[in-house]
Amino acid sequence: MNIDSIKDGIVIDHIQAKMAMKIYEALNFNSLDCSVAIITNARSEKMGRKDIIKLDKNIKINMDMIGFIEPNATINIIKDYKLIDKYKVKLPEKIVNIAKCQNPRCITSVEKNLDQIFLLTDKENRVYRCKYCEMSLK
Repeated sequence: MNIDSIKDGIVIDHIQAKMAMKIYEALNFNSLDCSVAIITNARSEKMGRKDIIKLDKNIKINMDMIGFIEPNATINIIKDYKLIDKYKVKLPEKIVNIAKCQNPRCITSVEKNLDQIFLLTDKENRVYRCKYCEMSLK
C-alpha cells in the first residue's frame, strides 16, 4: 500500500494497532478542513503492528489527549516534505477536561463549570484519580 508523503502537516506515529480511530474521534479530526489519512495495522519492526494518522495541515493538537490515549506515540512535524521536529508523547501527570469523573457525589457533578482534573497516581498501571474526590478513572 502506498500513502503519499505530505508537504506540510503532522504525522502521529507509533500508535498501538486499533487505537487511531480513538485518537481521531477524541481530537475531533472529523471537523478539520484538511485531508486526514488513517493507516491501521501497518507493519512495524518495533511494535509488530501499528496505526498512523497523517494530517496535511499543521495545527495545534492536544498532546495530553494523545498521551492519555497512547503514551508511546510520536508526533512528527513536516514542512516542505521534510521532518523538522519530532516529539515523543508521554503519559501526562495531569489531565484537564479529557475525562469526566463518574462519582455522582463529586463536586464536579454539582459545579458544572469546574474543570475535570485527574492526577496520575500509578504510572505503571496508568491509573488516574479525580483531584477532588480521588475516584479512579475507569
